[in-house]
Amino acid sequence: MPLIVIYLIPIGEIEPDVMEYLSSVLEEKFKVECSLGEPLEEPDYAYNRRRRQYLSSPILGELRRKKPPDASYVLGVIDKDLFVPPLNFIFGEADMVDKVAIISLTRLRQEFYGKSEDEALFRLRALKEAVHELGHTFGLRHCPDPTCVMHFSNSLADTDIKGVDFCPDCRSKVEFLLGDER
Repeated sequence: MPLIVIYLIPIGEIEPDVMEYLSSVLEEKFKVECSLGEPLEEPDYAYNRRRRQYLSSPILGELRRKKPPDASYVLGVIDKDLFVPPLNFIFGEADMVDKVAIISLTRLRQEFYGKSEDEALFRLRALKEAVHELGHTFGLRHCPDPTCVMHFSNSLADTDIKGVDFCPDCRSKVEFLLGDER
């Protein structure tokens, strides 16, 4: 049976403890191997001066090109504000076909909104977005259940309402998909 390997790839400067946290929790959650991949440099090529944000699609393209040969899935982690037209910002984006995704940590931090740092809340939000984007790479679409991790987050309030787990319907799909790969 093939071994499922999720690579987490830091893009630019990412705190090592955040990467280690995500890796260990995702490994336990999905019962797969999680490896930290070679970091990618700051994506200056994706920066939009007018918006002062980074277009996520070219970064996904770079993740596709740099996908390790033994990777089943890739999750890039960046601490830059991302967007994709026509949205004002995104927490992440995924490519279901090539099984690569990216999450942004920037808007998950309380400090972004002028509030006091809350490391536990930040990590919980990062985990939710990581599970959500990986869920897309597993083939899941957005879920209508607002408590399901696959529910679309139009705002941080949406992220805070949803849990870190899949609803029963989405969970059965993931178990079926990952079970076929194990």
